[in-house]
Amino acid sequence: MPPFRLIAAAALVLSVAVAPGLASAQKFNDEQRGQIETIIKEYLVSHPEVLEEASEELSKRQAQAAAEKHQSAIKDNADTIFNSPRGVTLGNKNGDVTFVEFFDYNCGYCKRAMSDMLELMKDDPKLKVVLKEFPVLGPGSVEAAQVAVAVRMQDPGGKKYLDFHQKLLGGRGQADKARAMAAAKDAGLDMAKLEKDMASPEVRATIEENFKLAEAMGMNGTPSYVIGKQVVVGAVGLDTLREKVAMARCGKAQCS
Repeated sequence: MPPFRLIAAAALVLSVAVAPGLASAQKFNDEQRGQIETIIKEYLVSHPEVLEEASEELSKRQAQAAAEKHQSAIKDNADTIFNSPRGVTLGNKNGDVTFVEFFDYNCGYCKRAMSDMLELMKDDPKLKVVLKEFPVLGPGSVEAAQVAVAVRMQDPGGKKYLDFHQKLLGGRGQADKARAMAAAKDAGLDMAKLEKDMASPEVRATIEENFKLAEAMGMNGTPSYVIGKQVVVGAVGLDTLREKVAMARCGKAQCS
């Protein structure tokens, strides 16, 4: 029997032996349990590499379980994730792969990841990009997100939104309402309309929708992505994002 299975089998024996309420299970006395534990301990001391194997197997199973949960959540929420009118759509609106990013304007990693997103858009004319505000880093982030939603409401085409997005996310200092409004003004938005739209129920509904999606997919930080049937957490870098897009497009890390 392979080492990991041997340890798993021994652990199962112990669990059955001590499990309460299992009237039909074999009951071991203290001496027998002690002998089994000694055998396991001696084996592990003699073969410590088994612990590494067990850890790798556990990580593999956890990753598989997470991937299955993500795929199920994406399937259940696909239309809202990829096609909600509350997302900001950039790139090729009829693209064959949709790249969805959840971000926070005060996320340092998001600032670095923005250049990856822009590079992907530039290099991949078939890519559809959807941006979703996910303000998890405090009141300033919420204020910035509220302004961003109002920008989207005024600019459904996304051109001014992208300019605003780059100015605010790429700027220095803490993002809040004041900085977001300054970025919106620099991007040429109608400021009176922006203030009016910020009071609209649509602003709250958009942010709530994004939080519900993130919760369904187990996202708790930014940046986080949905690319095809995959959830990707963290600023993983341009090369990895390209591989994820390729996997969604052709099932391989690089399409021919």
